[in-house]
Amino acid sequence: MTSRRKILTVFGTRPEAIKLFPLVHALAQDERFESRVCISAQHREMLDQVLEIAAIMPDHDLDLMTPGQTLDALTARALVEIGKVLDLEQPDWVVVQGDTTTVMAGAIAAYYRKIPVCHIEAGLRSGDIHHPWPEEVNRRVVGSFAALHCAPTENARGALLRENVDPASVHVTGNTVIDALHWVTRRVADEPSLASGLADLEARFAGKRIIGMTSHRRENFGAGMQNIANAVRNFASRDDIAVIFPVHLNPNVRAVMNGQLAGLDNVALIEPLDYPHFARLLDISHLMLTDSGGVQEEAPALGKPVLVMRETTERPEGVDAGTAKLVGTDAETIVRETNRLLDDEAAYAAMARAHNPFGDGHSAARIADLLATA
Repeated sequence: MTSRRKILTVFGTRPEAIKLFPLVHALAQDERFESRVCISAQHREMLDQVLEIAAIMPDHDLDLMTPGQTLDALTARALVEIGKVLDLEQPDWVVVQGDTTTVMAGAIAAYYRKIPVCHIEAGLRSGDIHHPWPEEVNRRVVGSFAALHCAPTENARGALLRENVDPASVHVTGNTVIDALHWVTRRVADEPSLASGLADLEARFAGKRIIGMTSHRRENFGAGMQNIANAVRNFASRDDIAVIFPVHLNPNVRAVMNGQLAGLDNVALIEPLDYPHFARLLDISHLMLTDSGGVQEEAPALGKPVLVMRETTERPEGVDAGTAKLVGTDAETIVRETNRLLDDEAAYAAMARAHNPFGDGHSAARIADLLATA
């Protein structure tokens, strides 16, 4: 009998955990693999929430973050500490997802040991190394040497081929975030108590259309965040809407949003949501305003239009399909496009009914088969 392949999955943030837990589940249940998990804990509290709901117990928890840590300090620590785990585990493959500092450091540590890297969500490109920053460069680095590129869409595959990546190593798998969303939606349907924490807000805002908000991008710190807050203050003057805004833990976000938006009657600034509650927020929202990458993929799966508060997106498929629209961080533009979706039923319906281009919920199974045969 052929020996099982040892797969070490490395991640560190909440978005990575959401997009990787379907694959971790698939690998753990598949006799072809010995599955091991290493986390950097680049996001501590938010990461732990996902690990708990997904019932994942890491084999290695590096707990790397320290207060005020710089990107270069985090990169150096992650590279060294993940390297130690690789020396101990000696896996056949290292799996990373997306574009975080953990992804880049984990992939480089594997490359230094000539361990093949499988890159999930490969091929996303904005074309601007400063938007998103530093994520655009992180994923380009990994894309330059990964042995297996799991592209979520044909567009992402095309970006890799234009960079002269070996076509035999590139596979369109869909995005595992859709697997995760289907999984958690089923869990909440079976156990409504998992997402009951928004019930008071749902009652408070009964009869109003809810706008879901997220904002955390580094490139928006400063003037961008101020503009976003100003836009929210503007459209929050409407009496037919309410805003539910889980505020990111980063002080660059909190200081601005709490300073500008606290006390508004129809704006709820709340703590970051665990995954079941965030899925519930997507479900009850009329539309989403975000600078997040994952929300651009998740919201269309539930028929929710997305206004993307960024200058560029590495997920142009959503814009092309009509599920998302780039609005940047200009306050007037954000307000105008938000009001358009609130007041123009045809414009709203066109976005809400557009086809979601990001996946069908079976991506993890496709990736497991690739890891078994690559």
